[in-house]
Amino acid sequence: MEQILQYSLSGLATGAIYALIGIGFSIIYNATGIINFAQGEFVMLGGILTFFFLDILQFPLWGAVPMAVAGATLCGLLFERLAIRPLAKASPINLVIITIGGSILIRGLAMLIWGKDTHSVPSFSGDDPISIGSATLLPQHLWIMGITVVVICLNKYFFYHTISGKAMRACAYNPRAAGLVGIDVRRMVLLSFVISSAMGSMAGIIIAPLTMTAYDVGVMLGLKGFCAAIIGGMSTGMSVVVGGLLLGVLESLGAGMISSGYKDAIAFIILLLILFIRPQGLFGKAETERV
Repeated sequence: MEQILQYSLSGLATGAIYALIGIGFSIIYNATGIINFAQGEFVMLGGILTFFFLDILQFPLWGAVPMAVAGATLCGLLFERLAIRPLAKASPINLVIITIGGSILIRGLAMLIWGKDTHSVPSFSGDDPISIGSATLLPQHLWIMGITVVVICLNKYFFYHTISGKAMRACAYNPRAAGLVGIDVRRMVLLSFVISSAMGSMAGIIIAPLTMTAYDVGVMLGLKGFCAAIIGGMSTGMSVVVGGLLLGVLESLGAGMISSGYKDAIAFIILLLILFIRPQGLFGKAETERV
């Protein structure tokens, strides 16, 4: 039981990261109807830009974090303006291919600038473990959980209590009708890329002290965030959060109780099972079309 408690707490912290990344996937999917497979690269940019501002430019932590988020968000904005908007009328599969190409480009540029080495980022408040019952957690785990809760609450407030958030929801539901009532659909799509890249970069920043960062860390994190979004039915609500936490706990339990060699495989096994058994996700509703 002590081991299960330890693995579960660690899995919740990891799952919080997957939830943030998954919500980023869902926001863009609901705004544009495409899967942005470059989302993992914004996670990578968050961590590696934090290292850049801390180690190279000698910024303090409280200055490096917002600068890293701003840098990754700017990349997301440019990605939408230069890659997605000019081909907005392309088929969904072509847009998906564009996002994959953008992912490769961003990863290649990061490799050229920062090299192939793995870089470390200091933890936010020390490395002394904290006892919770019979289990222990690092302070960074608490930062991950706390920041995730704050970001999710801000995300929910934005979508349900602000004009821009309601406009984005309207565009997600029916873009043509939203445009007819005066909503700038293209601006809402741009805003979706800005929000998702900012959320992805924050996920990369808070996990970097635990896993370190490099030019290629976004690939696996992005795929697991996509898995969390699929479990949650590609919504922008709590279902993706639950999907991310569930994935993190199952992954941690599988790695600890079975073998750490299966850690990454567990996420993809879960993804395949969900796609085969319940394609709309565990918490999504099946769509019906009257003909």
